[in-house]
Amino acid sequence: MRRLNLELIVWPAALVFLALLDPAHPPAFSLCPLHHLGLPCPGCGLGRAMAWALHGQMAASWAAHPLGIPALGIIIHRIFILARGRLKPGEIPKFQK
Repeated sequence: MRRLNLELIVWPAALVFLALLDPAHPPAFSLCPLHHLGLPCPGCGLGRAMAWALHGQMAASWAAHPLGIPALGIIIHRIFILARGRLKPGEIPKFQK
């Protein structure tokens, strides 16, 4: 019996969440500890940038965070690698922890 790959569930679920998110309205709260300390955070806006990209608004995505579009591409690539590895075991090296 094959084990359930949690990563293959989490990444697509995160993309669905971002696709359903309205990036025009910032969240009422932030989980970023640097934001709460009033310090600049290099990652703040990344999720909103990916949501803008999923909505087809590339200029808004770039304005929210320049790495949003590349991050989205990396996540989609990772999902394809995981799915392909799930269908054809042994062909793709697994990430080591």
